[in-house]
Amino acid sequence: MNFSFYIARRYLFSKKSHNAINVISGISVCGVALATLALVCTLSVFNGFQSLVSDYFTAFDPELKITPVTGKVFDGQDPKIQALRSMPEIEVVSESLEDNAMVQYKGRQAMAVIKGVEDNFDRLTPIDSILFGRGDLLLHDEVADYAIPGIQLLSVLGSGIRFLDPLEIYAPKRGAKVNLANPAMAFTGERLFSTGLTFAVNQEKYDASYILTSLSFARRLFQYTTEVSSVGLKLKPDADPGVVKRKLKEHLGDRFRVEDRYEQQADTYRIMRVEKLISYLFLTFILIIACFNVIGSLIMLIIDKRENVETLRHLGADNRQIERIFLYEGCLIVFLGAIAGVVLGVGLCYLQQTYGLLSLGASGSFVVDAYPVRVLASDVLLVLATVLVVGFLSVRYPVRYFSRRLL
Repeated sequence: MNFSFYIARRYLFSKKSHNAINVISGISVCGVALATLALVCTLSVFNGFQSLVSDYFTAFDPELKITPVTGKVFDGQDPKIQALRSMPEIEVVSESLEDNAMVQYKGRQAMAVIKGVEDNFDRLTPIDSILFGRGDLLLHDEVADYAIPGIQLLSVLGSGIRFLDPLEIYAPKRGAKVNLANPAMAFTGERLFSTGLTFAVNQEKYDASYILTSLSFARRLFQYTTEVSSVGLKLKPDADPGVVKRKLKEHLGDRFRVEDRYEQQADTYRIMRVEKLISYLFLTFILIIACFNVIGSLIMLIIDKRENVETLRHLGADNRQIERIFLYEGCLIVFLGAIAGVVLGVGLCYLQQTYGLLSLGASGSFVVDAYPVRVLASDVLLVLATVLVVGFLSVRYPVRYFSRRLL
């Protein structure tokens, strides 16, 4: 066994001549453990919220989405797009067209995104899981076209879920110039009737601005024929999304962009990653402050063990070995604190996930009642590595400096 490590281990667990040193050493371990626990729990909560958000996005966004690299629309009859329907890995191909329009209901107006979809849209995504109200998922028939608005948009318009009068939709005519004498001539006007349904994704981006309707209505409103703004794909259960995505990129070329669910919501996930990074850096700074307790306990230990050090020198120990004794002592304190913090952090996350110890507030006010958590092995390893590296760097220079000054 390494001589310096053996002595450091004895110093850590043996009784000191002054009880205050034992107390400060214990406080140092607790400080590192609490900082480690905070890192594990905070990163796990961010993982939990990210998983929660991704679960709700899957009810609206397709598994893979094809959009044009330039422009807003492309021809849905393009041979490369039509060839997707015969690919063995793809189960559902659904076209959609969306653009901005003005919605009016009994004098109340709002800007909205009209999203026209094919009749197989309910097979593309589990849209039924976010629908509320009483009605059929019917977007058009021989008589009229129907709308499924976001729940916040209904509140803005004051129409209620089952509105009696139709929604009036206005969109500017493509290529038309506004005539100041009669500006209404520059707009196309259509009407959408109620299905008795609304959707709630619990994301303002959708709930406050989107209206689902038929693809034929959207093409008529925006004056398109075969154009679409995106093509959604649902893969067969045994298909690998990553492999299919690479295959589609090779097949479609540079004109089209292929995105998975995370890439479709890149802004949201980027914000969550930045918030997670900032929290990680902030808690790492707190960890550095906690390591000052370790430095203080080591200084007191160096002073307490002066006579022992003289004995070790007489037995042949050189200055380098003596410095290593106290360096190992500091590293052991940090290591014990890190292990204790990880164990407590993972245990606390398990209790939160199982019993929901920390509530978000009044029941029913949020999507979930308690803070969601998800412990990832990669995060635990990152926290453990961070604590050990920060702890080692924090004690290395002070040990060398005070060992030479005090011994």
